[in-house]
Amino acid sequence: MTHKPYQDFTGKLFKMKTLLGNSKAKPYGMKILCSSRRRVPSHILALGLTLIALVLPASAAPAQSAKSGPWLFAGFQGNSEDGVYYALSQDGYHWTLANGGQPVVLQTETGELMRDPFVQRGPDNTFRMVWTWAWRSSSVIGYAASNDLVHWTPHTQLPVMAPELGALNVWAPALYYNPAKHNWLIFWSSTIPGRFPGDDTGDGNLNHRIWSTTTPDFHTFTPATVFFDPGYSVIDATLIPTPQDPAAPFRLVFKDERKTPLQKHLLTASGPTLEGPWTNLSEPFSETWSEGAAILPVPKGYLAYYDHYRDPQHYGALFTSDWTHWTPPIPALSFPSGMRHGSFLAITQGEYKRLAKLKPAPATLKGARQ
Repeated sequence: MTHKPYQDFTGKLFKMKTLLGNSKAKPYGMKILCSSRRRVPSHILALGLTLIALVLPASAAPAQSAKSGPWLFAGFQGNSEDGVYYALSQDGYHWTLANGGQPVVLQTETGELMRDPFVQRGPDNTFRMVWTWAWRSSSVIGYAASNDLVHWTPHTQLPVMAPELGALNVWAPALYYNPAKHNWLIFWSSTIPGRFPGDDTGDGNLNHRIWSTTTPDFHTFTPATVFFDPGYSVIDATLIPTPQDPAAPFRLVFKDERKTPLQKHLLTASGPTLEGPWTNLSEPFSETWSEGAAILPVPKGYLAYYDHYRDPQHYGALFTSDWTHWTPPIPALSFPSGMRHGSFLAITQGEYKRLAKLKPAPATLKGARQ
């Protein structure tokens, strides 16, 4: 979001060697490589694999594979005045809009925006979505839940930044279930004027940092704390487990928001746990004026999708197999034009077929409420 990531913990089956000692396919596992000299610590492996597994129900196990998909992308268009759009893919490279190109999730509250939607599947198979509620909101993000990705509960505001006085905004929230703690981690970007003296490098002298809270039930929240601070303004953080790398079992992707001098591109950091700490910042890997990264695991590596928000606006992507070298993806992407910052979710073939059959209500026009 100019001013979300993907990433999301969405996993697929990989028929690769595992720490269990053979080459048979293991359900819901990311590619795990090991040797007698470099083993993934058991607690990290268990957490990473559990996080990946949670986005798919048990019934999906026989049919899912990294090569077959399928995937859902939830994003927005324009300034998000008309709701959340869905795009579907069987392989992570070729996408089509659902619902006849109309938004699937519409606003329910006056003045509500639905920018940067982030969807996750919980351990109870309930879908949870959070989003940016407004450009200037001192403490809240949007929230709704669903059992089928189509019908959502009335939209509510989560006061994730409420204990912090003086915050100007709460942008691009992301959420991840932590099975070790039985709670949800939510993080986002906020500016508090004067909180970080000497930092006025963002747009309008904003000093964004990534803040976080945790919640077991989306009703009670721990006080907001700084989740990631590289010493300059950053927004649009997202993370993904990489348990095949013992030295960096989690990756954080974020936008350097500095305008003076111009940065506005994507970087990565690595950490030992879901909550960091985050170190080993990379060099920029995207073009400038890029934001809203959403990370998708694919065979042999990862795709980092991003929103290039300056004219000509487009959704781009880069491929990496090692988190160091980035190249244009092969095959070339096919992604709906006009889509903006969003998130990926692994879905079942049954869910894919059901969403692909969605049709807009005859009397519903783009931007109208149902």
